[in-house]
Amino acid sequence: LRRAQRRQRLRAFALVVPLLIFIIVSFAVPILMMLYRSINNPEIVNTLPETSAMLGDWDGQGVPDEPVFAAMARELGVAADNRSIGAVGTRLNYEESGMSSLMRKTGRGLAKVEEGPWKAALIDIDDNWGKPETWQLIKNLSGPLTSTYYLAALDLRMTPDGSVEAQPEWRQIYVQLFIRTLWLSLVITGLTFLLGYPVAYLMANTPLRYSNLLMILVLLPFWTSLLVRTTSWIVLLQTNGVLNDVLVFVGILDNSGRVQMVYNQIGTVVAMTHILLPFMILPLYSVMRTVPPTYMRAALSLGANLWTAFWRVYFPQTLPGVGAGAVLVFILAIGYYITPALVGGEDGQLISNFIAYHMQESLNWGLAAALGTLLLVAVLILYALYNKLVGVENMKLS
Repeated sequence: LRRAQRRQRLRAFALVVPLLIFIIVSFAVPILMMLYRSINNPEIVNTLPETSAMLGDWDGQGVPDEPVFAAMARELGVAADNRSIGAVGTRLNYEESGMSSLMRKTGRGLAKVEEGPWKAALIDIDDNWGKPETWQLIKNLSGPLTSTYYLAALDLRMTPDGSVEAQPEWRQIYVQLFIRTLWLSLVITGLTFLLGYPVAYLMANTPLRYSNLLMILVLLPFWTSLLVRTTSWIVLLQTNGVLNDVLVFVGILDNSGRVQMVYNQIGTVVAMTHILLPFMILPLYSVMRTVPPTYMRAALSLGANLWTAFWRVYFPQTLPGVGAGAVLVFILAIGYYITPALVGGEDGQLISNFIAYHMQESLNWGLAAALGTLLLVAVLILYALYNKLVGVENMKLS
């Protein structure tokens, strides 16, 4: 019997192995790579290894001695020849504007210098080499790992002397974006619940031929491209769009008082509520179908009015569906990218749009990974809070 059970377990595990490998390769490994990228800092230490080692022994007072300048000049010259100096400048420029120009200028200037003293030569190329702040910045970034990406993601920065301070007010954007993302995701989740609950109730308590028709209407958006649905809202909500034209035609608005309902938070909320509404309706419907209608009739026959019977008998039995729909909608909304990018404008952008910006345009992958990691941690914390207050075991999708 034990051998037969062992063979059954091995057979079951063999059937699961392809799915397990797929999850590891396509899900677990990318997340681990993102976590590593958010602290990985190879540019300085790989390109300037001797200088990094010597700066590790420097006390940070004044400017380093001549040997450090000589090592910097030698390694920057090599980096300029093999064209890796740009990576060093870009990494330093993430922390302090102008460092990329300093590195390129120094690389060009060193090609004209044949011998030392290198301290005077570097300062002659650019006065910034005579400033302690320049060397302190390089020292702070000389390790293979760094926390500066997370500091930047929290609107903080490391000062040249190694302490942490808030970014200038005009550069503080990410904390506000996280708050906006969480707030809009909660608003969208609440709106999908308010709009989806009556629809799911109607589907679950009407004859089969009507509920099937309603199910087709709920599933119909899945048969339409997400891009088409999003751009359709632009046509409807823009200043000269269909909705404003109707309001002007019926006299609610005059032609000069058209309402801007797109390229802002309103556009993001409206479009995403429409797109994510089926993800709330379907879990609610699947749970409501299992609630016997006799419970409501029994409550009414025992003297409860319609509202009391619904609130105290029917609604508590649908909470597993409410929890499942809320979790689905919230997690999808918090990481949405295409819809806010198209209809959000400046005020309706979410944190995912800035993660994409750093991945595709600024190429600051470390900051993008840090932002993604913080977003993942926020979702896990909220999920743990939901589990503590409601319980994952009470969530039902079918």
